[in-house]
Amino acid sequence: MNRLADSLTRRKRLVGFAPAPAPSCGPPPALTRPKARRFAELCAMTAVFAGVALFASLALPRSARAFGDVGAFDPRVLIVGDVPGAARPSAAARWSWELIQRTSAPGRLTPTHVRADDPAVVDEPFLWLSGVNALASFTPKEISGLRTFFSLGGLLLVDDAGVSDDGTPSAFGRSAREQIARVLPETSPITLGPEHVIYKTFYLLRRAEGRVAGQKTLDAIVRSGQVQVLFSSHDLGGALARNSTTAVGSGGFSGSGAWENPVTPGGELQRERAIRLAVNIAMYTLSSNYKDDQVHAPFLMRRRALPSAP
Repeated sequence: MNRLADSLTRRKRLVGFAPAPAPSCGPPPALTRPKARRFAELCAMTAVFAGVALFASLALPRSARAFGDVGAFDPRVLIVGDVPGAARPSAAARWSWELIQRTSAPGRLTPTHVRADDPAVVDEPFLWLSGVNALASFTPKEISGLRTFFSLGGLLLVDDAGVSDDGTPSAFGRSAREQIARVLPETSPITLGPEHVIYKTFYLLRRAEGRVAGQKTLDAIVRSGQVQVLFSSHDLGGALARNSTTAVGSGGFSGSGAWENPVTPGGELQRERAIRLAVNIAMYTLSSNYKDDQVHAPFLMRRRALPSAP
């Protein structure tokens, strides 16, 4: 019984309940045999109660950090210059909603926005820049912020919301490429054909599509084997935008409402393929590689920043 009491005492001290070793439960030499027996019984009872108290304290619910939005996909809207926000304001929330409904991956139901010159630009691994009008020249602070974001392995989607129905880029699309070239002057966009993993991360897709069919492929800047900038001349946000896609209740979300834009020329089947492309992009962001395990966003960004093995 002394060994049991000593063991319990050591366990309590390890978890912070006992500042010092408990005295031995052996009877003092001067006690008579009946008193010694009674003393031993009291020690045994004390040990039992101590064990029960220890178990109860460990079993009680503790404050835990809920998963919530930690590590969830956040289609963050990138703000540069005097651009007020996304060209398709409701599309970001719909993007997260579709991701959650279709996959087991987490998505932020209330997406955020961040300025390129804000230190928080590096807090998440994804940015989404969209527009219709030509962009003003990026400021030195905006360029610096985006370079830091890319150095950590972040991914930027440049989505041309003003692209014409035949796929001709708008002033936004042309100027966005010019400004990104100032941020990453050492690299040039390449074409991502249907063999690239971004067309396979969740759905198997043959081509890129959005509100307009446009060209069949996406263009991208690839560094150290990872896509860091995606150029879409399809108005992906235009296919996603839907009225009344808002958070409701506690953790609930409503996907009701009407689509804001017609999809040409393929109608609703094309919209479905555009949504699938958006899901694939989100899964690519959340995954370290094709079909790899989900990881925490800051860890992912640090991992992507590592140079590729020779």
